[in-house]
Amino acid sequence: MDFIAIAMGLAFALMWSSAFTSAHVIVSYAPPMTALALRFLISGLLGVGIALALGQRPRLTRAQWLATVIFGISQNALYLGLNFVAMQTVQASLAAIIASTMPLLVAIAGRLVLGQQLRPLGVAGILAGMVGVALIMGARIEGGVDLNGVLLCGIGVLSLTVATLTVRGATSGGNLLMIVGLQMLIGSAVLWPLALGFETPNITWNWQLVVAFAYTTLVPGLGATFLWFLLVGRIGALRAATFHFLNPFFGVAIAAVILREALGPLDVVGVIVVAGGILAVQLSRQPAAPTAK
Repeated sequence: MDFIAIAMGLAFALMWSSAFTSAHVIVSYAPPMTALALRFLISGLLGVGIALALGQRPRLTRAQWLATVIFGISQNALYLGLNFVAMQTVQASLAAIIASTMPLLVAIAGRLVLGQQLRPLGVAGILAGMVGVALIMGARIEGGVDLNGVLLCGIGVLSLTVATLTVRGATSGGNLLMIVGLQMLIGSAVLWPLALGFETPNITWNWQLVVAFAYTTLVPGLGATFLWFLLVGRIGALRAATFHFLNPFFGVAIAAVILREALGPLDVVGVIVVAGGILAVQLSRQPAAPTAK
C-alpha cells in the first residue's frame, strides 16, 4: 500500500466519521428525511453534472445499473435515512460506533452467505468486536439510551453491509463519478415520497444548519463516496476496508469535540476493543505474503 493510498484511506475515514456529527446538527433543526432527500438531490446533480463535463455518460452495463440501484437504496435511502431519523434521539458517537461494525458484519455475511473461510485472527476479531459493542451498549442502556433509535441504527448498518457487498459490481466498468451521482439520485427518489408523506417541513434556519448541510452534502456525501470508490479501485475492497477500523475513534472524537458528547470509561474501552476487532478481521482477510523459495 503506497503513501497516496494511505492518505486517501485516512481522508476517507475522517470524512465518513464526521458525517454523524454534521447529521446530528442537521436533524436538530430540520426534518431528517426531507433534509437527506434534498442533500442527495443536490449531491447527485452535482456529481452527474461534473461527470458529464468530464465526458462520462450514463451508459452503464446491466450489472452496473443493478449494483448502482442496490447501492443507492441500501446505503443512501435505508442506511443513511434510518440513521438520520435515529439521531433525533441517539447520540452521534453511538450512531458512529454502530455503523463502524459494518466490516464485522461483512465478514460474518461472507462466511454464512458466500462460504468464505475465516482465519482464527478473523474469528477473534469478530468476537472482540461483539464484546466491545456489548460494553458500549451496556453503559449506554444504563444511561437511558433510546432503544428505538438504536434499533434503527442497527437496521441501517445491515443495509450498509449489503451496499458494501455490491460496490465492486457498481464500479467494475468505469464511469465512476457518474455512478456516484446516479446512486445519490436514486436515494433521493426513494426518500422524497417518505419525506412528503410523513414529515412536516418545519425548519429552523440558522448558520449551524446551513454550514452542517453544506458540509454534509459536499464532504461526506459527494467527496467521501467518490474517494471510497477511488480507493477500492486503487488497492481493492479488502485493503480499503482496513481503514474502517479508524471510524470508531474518529466518530467518537469528532462528536466529543464539536457536540460536547460525554464519554465514560466503558465507552473508551469499548471503542478500542471494537477498533481492534475490525482491524483483526480486515488483516485476517488479506492474502498471505508469498514465501521465499
